[in-house]
Amino acid sequence: MHPNGAHGPTQAERYGKILSMGIVAGLDSAPDFTRIVVCDTDTGAVLRQGYAQHPVQGPDGGRPSDVDPQAWLLSLGEAAGGGLLEGVQAIGVSAQANALVPLDAQGNTVRPAMVGGDKRAQVAAADLIDALGGREAWAQAVGCVPQAAQPVTKLRWMARTEPENAARTAVLLQAHDWLVWQLLGRPVRRTTDRGGASGTGYWAAATGGYRPDLVELALGHQAMLPEVIGPADAAGTTPEGLLISAGTSETQAAAFGLGIGLGDAVVSLGASGSVMAVHPEALYDQTGAITALADATGMHLPVVTTLNAVRTLRGTAELLGLPDLEALSDLAMKSTPGAHGLVLLPYLEGERTPNLPHTAGTLAGLRRESMRPEHLARAAFEGMLCGLADALDVLRGRGVEVRRVFLLGPAAELPAVQAAAPSLFGTQVMVPQPADYAAVGAARQAAWALGVSQGTLDPRTPPVWQGAVAQVLEPGEELAVGQAVRQQFVAVREQTHPGAFRS
Repeated sequence: MHPNGAHGPTQAERYGKILSMGIVAGLDSAPDFTRIVVCDTDTGAVLRQGYAQHPVQGPDGGRPSDVDPQAWLLSLGEAAGGGLLEGVQAIGVSAQANALVPLDAQGNTVRPAMVGGDKRAQVAAADLIDALGGREAWAQAVGCVPQAAQPVTKLRWMARTEPENAARTAVLLQAHDWLVWQLLGRPVRRTTDRGGASGTGYWAAATGGYRPDLVELALGHQAMLPEVIGPADAAGTTPEGLLISAGTSETQAAAFGLGIGLGDAVVSLGASGSVMAVHPEALYDQTGAITALADATGMHLPVVTTLNAVRTLRGTAELLGLPDLEALSDLAMKSTPGAHGLVLLPYLEGERTPNLPHTAGTLAGLRRESMRPEHLARAAFEGMLCGLADALDVLRGRGVEVRRVFLLGPAAELPAVQAAAPSLFGTQVMVPQPADYAAVGAARQAAWALGVSQGTLDPRTPPVWQGAVAQVLEPGEELAVGQAVRQQFVAVREQTHPGAFRS
């Protein structure tokens, strides 16, 4: 019994135990917010959390296309308030992908950071594709074809639209690079990781090297690029002795936080959709369907993107006069697999997988008995998931093993999604409990770098943390029915867009 008469450890003893275990922090600087998790280095258990909104908005109240990076630091400071980082020995940084931060020779920002899927750069993307000789030339060069969101395309836009800013640009960083550099006190050495570098459009995952000629093609001149360090390397140490790990982009950090490995794929349900899987080598795809990203562990993370995921569900809900996706799901559950013959090709914004940028959606199989709201609702869910199954098949067709699928995003909780996904994907589906896996992945990276610096971990093997706690869904007896629905979708797709996956 303690002096105060209470049973169990005192607060000081509990805090001493935490210190003896070691604690690290993971920082996720997302487009809208900063979240920090403080974790035990041995188990990954989350001990404390902090959160703050970014103090920026676009002109219509939405996300801006241009952001002063100082806003990320303000949000970080607010999230870390109240002694959140007390006792922390290392920090890992995850940040939004594709945020280009151009600096001048003195390290000052030339212009606000260009963030997100910047539609201003769509013409610049097409311009770059033509300038190098087509999609296959880019796929061979860096494992991806320029898109409006990528830093290389934003450079081309800046060179064409803001030539004075382009001329002043001497250093190119991304969001996590810039934050790591700031945390370290703006040293001469600037670093990045292979995961973040692989999304730039001027670093090749297959060779592990930059293509400075592509920077010059886009910007009009050479610029200094951050040093790419290893997954377990430290970017540096602050004057206070706090180790800062390499950092990475949100996609790679979330995969690391989930704990996925060979045989795992992640299907992310946002307005658009993405499918990624861990693979031992970079995949070259001449059509550009696969983006050859590197992951945060030394492996590779090929990604296939669809333009239409949850936007398909929202459009259907609006058409049917329903208030939200939950109501659409409830309505869809009143139908049966196959939606009484209705098939929706959900290409509402054109499509990237297959590459049909100027097409529209198709509703096939209309008969009197199928013209009911519940069948259209069911067809919307099945069409969205079949489109993502197409993306999974692109990876499977290149030898990527998929034994189970992690399904992410708020829509993954909808009963209509969970009822159809296992049989349409043809595999076990995991629905993880909601968490900021990017922040957890950043913390795991910090624990790895800390352990390597202390000689307790192998730089080739990350710390073993408990993976995401998930609901497990099996295809079960519905597998044959789901595969028949999928075959009907493919038949309509081939009839409507013959050879779309062979072009």
